[in-house]
Amino acid sequence: MPPLTLATQLLHVLAAGLLMISFAMLAQRRTRRLIILLAWQGAVLTASTLLVATTAHLPHLYYSAALTLVEKVCLMPWILMRLMRRLGIEGDSDPLVNIPTLMLVGLGLVIFAFGLAQPISSLATTVTRQTLGIAMAVILLAFLMMIARHKAVTQVIGFLAMENGLFFAANSTTYGMPMVIELGIALDLLVGVFIFGIFFFQIREQFDSLDLHQLEALKED
Repeated sequence: MPPLTLATQLLHVLAAGLLMISFAMLAQRRTRRLIILLAWQGAVLTASTLLVATTAHLPHLYYSAALTLVEKVCLMPWILMRLMRRLGIEGDSDPLVNIPTLMLVGLGLVIFAFGLAQPISSLATTVTRQTLGIAMAVILLAFLMMIARHKAVTQVIGFLAMENGLFFAANSTTYGMPMVIELGIALDLLVGVFIFGIFFFQIREQFDSLDLHQLEALKED
């Protein structure tokens, strides 16, 4: 096995940081801190994209990194923080299962993700191929966070964290997507967050709560 270059080692460190942030989000109860952790995820994605662009000499990834910085580090967290203040949300109720159980399930998902990614990583030729398992683990941990929480805001944060994992997986396997596709996804995410914001206000107005269990209790007349 050839020795790892400094750039590859830095990529592995950033990937590990992304995974640690995912576990921190899984264990976090406060909505404000979840948003801050989501912004940190965006910062790690920006740094990893810049590193890949420099290592692989791919100029289009610089534009992708700039778009990630603007949208995932600045714009999305700002919108979510503003929504949180407008809705008067500060904390989240306890997850459906306790935190230690969630962490154990998350650890099992990480092991599963690495095993699932191993055959694909062996066929990839990118410098980030060894981080594909971490990218899949981030996706599964975000999905677990969505399942384990019952507040609408944390559901959206989990969805955005899952998209971060998909973005990292794309960089791990194909050096990112074409810029037209990335712009389209970025626009879709912005529109989706605005629609979710309107949805939050409607839920709050009808039920005086953002608990999704209120929607499950609705029955047709």
